[in-house]
Amino acid sequence: MAVLYDVPAPAKLNLFLHVVGRRADGYHLLQTVFRFVDLCDTLDFESTPDGALSREGEGPAGLPADQDLVLRAARALQQAAGVRQGARIRYRKRIPAGGGLGGGSSDAATTLIALNRLWGVGLKRAELMRLALPLGADVPVFVFGRAAFAQGVGEDLTAVGLPERAYWIVRPPVPVTTADVFRDPDLTRNSESVKIAVFTDWQTGQRAGALFGRNDLEAVVFRQHPGIAALARAMRDTGIEVRMTGSGSCLFSEFSGVAQAGVHRDRIISKMENPPIAAIEGSWICRGLGDHPLLGWTAD
Repeated sequence: MAVLYDVPAPAKLNLFLHVVGRRADGYHLLQTVFRFVDLCDTLDFESTPDGALSREGEGPAGLPADQDLVLRAARALQQAAGVRQGARIRYRKRIPAGGGLGGGSSDAATTLIALNRLWGVGLKRAELMRLALPLGADVPVFVFGRAAFAQGVGEDLTAVGLPERAYWIVRPPVPVTTADVFRDPDLTRNSESVKIAVFTDWQTGQRAGALFGRNDLEAVVFRQHPGIAALARAMRDTGIEVRMTGSGSCLFSEFSGVAQAGVHRDRIISKMENPPIAAIEGSWICRGLGDHPLLGWTAD
């Protein structure tokens, strides 16, 4: 039986996130830069001859199988390619759900990439990306496999080169519902569009810790969830720049390397008094990745 073990699904950060408009169908038009980091879920895939698809392990608790992005991705590939084989899929989760780190989307993309290989389907990257988009706006970038300047609803992707950086990511113990953020009447929906050349030119000579643009969702999330705002304020009061990724709740700061990130984390946590350390549910120091670890598994 063909098997793939310990297949990585990396988290992502939105280095900035501007909402530049809204389509007639209600979808928001965005500009963002996606960067992968080395905080990863891992998945195992075992091919089966019966055509059945099943999940095991630490998948999303209580989520019905027909709503599980990993099983939806497997089914989409199976149906698109006329595959008669099935698969047993096992999760090992490290990326927190609902943090704006794209864990579910990354798991779905890794499933498309891994089963394309395991089943011998041989779809090219663009074909897998077309299967990815109906699964969620963030899924295609993980199949794309490169740090990317994204536009539209997230499907218009252009590869960008990014400097080596490390990130301290923190998660407040506060859940955020993405739909509530995007339907908020006070959400900024008319940010001025920026050209990719403006972003790439800005990067030249950029010092670690300086972040381009802003996250337009922050103001709404901070108003809806004062605990997240308080944590961001406490971190900023120590002299570092802090940004929310996606629709939250995770916050991050950028540093030149892992050692510097660790020193600042320890210094900042020791000084934080309001809110207390209990306001941090999870904390990770991560390296920024140039490419997705599975980039070479799919032909362009």
